[in-house]
Amino acid sequence: MAAGADSGTERFRDRVRGALLGGAVGDALGWPVEFLRLEAIRQRFGPAGVTGLQGDQVTDDTQMTLFTAEGLLRGGHPEALKAAYHRWLLTQRLSAPERQPDGWLLGHAFLYASRSPGTACLTGLTEHPRYEPAAELGRPGPVNPHSKGCGTVMRSAPFGLLGLGVEDAFRQAALAAQLTHGHPTGYLAAGAFAALVERLAAGVPLPSAVAGTTAQVAALPGAGETVAALERAVRVAAEGPGSAEAVERVGLGWIAEECLAIAVYCALVAGPREALLLSVNHSGDSDSTGAVCGNLVGAAHGLTALPAEWTGAVEGREVLLQVADDLVAQAGGDRAALAGRYPVQA
Repeated sequence: MAAGADSGTERFRDRVRGALLGGAVGDALGWPVEFLRLEAIRQRFGPAGVTGLQGDQVTDDTQMTLFTAEGLLRGGHPEALKAAYHRWLLTQRLSAPERQPDGWLLGHAFLYASRSPGTACLTGLTEHPRYEPAAELGRPGPVNPHSKGCGTVMRSAPFGLLGLGVEDAFRQAALAAQLTHGHPTGYLAAGAFAALVERLAAGVPLPSAVAGTTAQVAALPGAGETVAALERAVRVAAEGPGSAEAVERVGLGWIAEECLAIAVYCALVAGPREALLLSVNHSGDSDSTGAVCGNLVGAAHGLTALPAEWTGAVEGREVLLQVADDLVAQAGGDRAALAGRYPVQA
């Protein structure tokens, strides 16, 4: 029994590590081509487009994912998430860590790079510095009520990596997404992503996890666009081998439901390496779709299934591994080693 429990914990750890490292790899693969159309990508890199890392740099997608994890580890309630995102905002204003940073995560210099952060993420924090309670699910939230950019989805994987269960993972991610994006589709897509990651990290096969998540979100008001996007991803995936042209039929990824749908499509039609490449070789928001796809394939297959030459080279690797292990410790109820890195906010 103990051996089985240990084995289960190690499988879960591998998936949590895979989700965070996979997201960073997808982010780094997509960042150099984020604003290029498909034909320009192919002209620059050849007919296959991007086939490997062009550098190790990650963007706000990975940065905000790490600060989401920090918010969960420093209290987990919406006010703690809001404070964590304000710490991320500080990294976009300073060039290096302060002498006495607020917490362990802020002490890492690689996070102090500003690489095209999303407008709604920035304005949601600068124009609404204080916490504002979220709206009832299905209704416009108080912050940027018309915004449904992919900044909600690309940062939400950690909600599915704590063993909260699919209902709590969904709800907590959706409420935290309202801190910057108030459009129901924007925050419901984030909730769906978190619930999908939760299922995958627990070992549910990807097709079943997608079907279960689609049914879960379909039961909520305001979920029509998210459900339609997920159903489109499944339908296009069933038509044949993956291609960039098929990705663009699913969407371009600038908005939340399309970002999620592209990641799901790529994960359904290909193994981890091919899915990651497919997720960035298109005319849309390549770093965000790459990051979300990486979160999914990492959660589904584990770190050991991801290309080692990519996961070993990506920026912030050691920090990502530490945060992943800290999420696993929190999920197991063991905060003994976490207090120093993550002082809990009341």
